[in-house]
Amino acid sequence: MISEAQIENTLANLFDNIEFTDQPHGLYDPLRYMISIGGKRIRPRLCLTTYSLYKENFADGVCEAATALEVFHSFTLIHDDIMDNAPIRRGKATVWKQWDANTAILSGDVMSIDSYRRLAGIRPEALPESLRIFNSMAAGVCEGQQYDMEFETMDNVSMSQYIKMIGLKTSLLIATAARLGAVIAGAPARDCELLYNFGYALGLAFQIEDDYLDTFGDIGTFGKSIGGDILNNKKTWLMIKAMEKDAAAMSAAIAMPSGTAEEDAAKIRHVTELYRRLGVDADAKAEIESYHKEALSYVDALGLSKFKTELLYRYASSLVGRKK
Repeated sequence: MISEAQIENTLANLFDNIEFTDQPHGLYDPLRYMISIGGKRIRPRLCLTTYSLYKENFADGVCEAATALEVFHSFTLIHDDIMDNAPIRRGKATVWKQWDANTAILSGDVMSIDSYRRLAGIRPEALPESLRIFNSMAAGVCEGQQYDMEFETMDNVSMSQYIKMIGLKTSLLIATAARLGAVIAGAPARDCELLYNFGYALGLAFQIEDDYLDTFGDIGTFGKSIGGDILNNKKTWLMIKAMEKDAAAMSAAIAMPSGTAEEDAAKIRHVTELYRRLGVDADAKAEIESYHKEALSYVDALGLSKFKTELLYRYASSLVGRKK
């Protein structure tokens, strides 16, 4: 079996040496910039990890597939940052801030295309199924983003609506990474499905934790501005749970002005204190742990060796309880 050290070394080589088309610089430099500012590489890591459960060395185009997943994810972030008006990503200026919105849109488009170019490197026998699940994921991510935008103009969003949205926008890509590695490796269909479910549940935990960190994290380690969701009145897990517990208090908090430094600080402070008073911070942690346990139940159902099971357990733990 491929070791964790081999997975880490392969990831480092993939993204330290990644190449994009050179000209025109104004189109491709933002792609190089987006990859260079790093990231947790959780999706390509999961793809390589599930592949390693069935193979002894990296072949069959799995490295190209892992890179395609990260490139596609980076494309979505470029566009998300424009739509969210976010100035910081991973502690650095976002692409639209570093260049401009039009450049970011076009560079994001070509980054999406580049992901498919890389995906074409998968072994021919696995390519049709890989393309099918990748296409389904890509459309689903866009659907999730549309729901997220629609939520901005809705007075009330239910928790079930929110979970559906983050399932599409966040979980689907993580779940697809898990399934893709197994499909390329030729794993049994049942295993591919269980690994997909593992990634999906883990993705829900990951996104709820992201919501939590946006309010309760530390900018020095989180890499994004703290309180941005609050200032944007974004429908997050925390806000929806608070609305369930005290709609009047949460509605009043949402109505607070923002714009100046003093107003922003006051609103962030007030909403954070409200979340704590309502116990929403503790509720979020419990929900994250619940999805984490669900993810591990799918690992147990695989019936893998202890060594392989612990590999997936460690991967899951790396996504839960993080600081960034």
